[in-house]
Amino acid sequence: MISVSTDKTKLDIPFIHNFLKDIYWTAPRTIEEVQTCIDNSFCFGIYLDNQQIGFARVITDYVVFAYLMDVFIDQKYRGNGYSSILIDAMMNEPELKEIKIWRLATTDAHFLYQKFGFNSLACPEKLMEKIVI
Repeated sequence: MISVSTDKTKLDIPFIHNFLKDIYWTAPRTIEEVQTCIDNSFCFGIYLDNQQIGFARVITDYVVFAYLMDVFIDQKYRGNGYSSILIDAMMNEPELKEIKIWRLATTDAHFLYQKFGFNSLACPEKLMEKIVI
């Protein structure tokens, strides 16, 4: 049975850290940093028979803006539609329903997010970033 939960006490922090420590968009991140990110985000775990198989988090003010981050399904479970289930749960979460602007960054999953209404930026020239290494 597949389920999605926002209960942070159910999250398997070592599982999440193990995935994120080696992935291109986050490396390197300590387990303490992973915990801090979780503590300060609205989090979603996806579970197959009560075993966590994926994760995602949202940084938000709950009204105007939300940024989707660290979305993943464990490699062993990909190709079964679980990422769509996870994103659908996020987009339909009652606590996030008032958000007007959602953003995310992806290198290779545009097809997934487009199913949920995400598109290329309308005015990318307005956005700026600062990266501290």
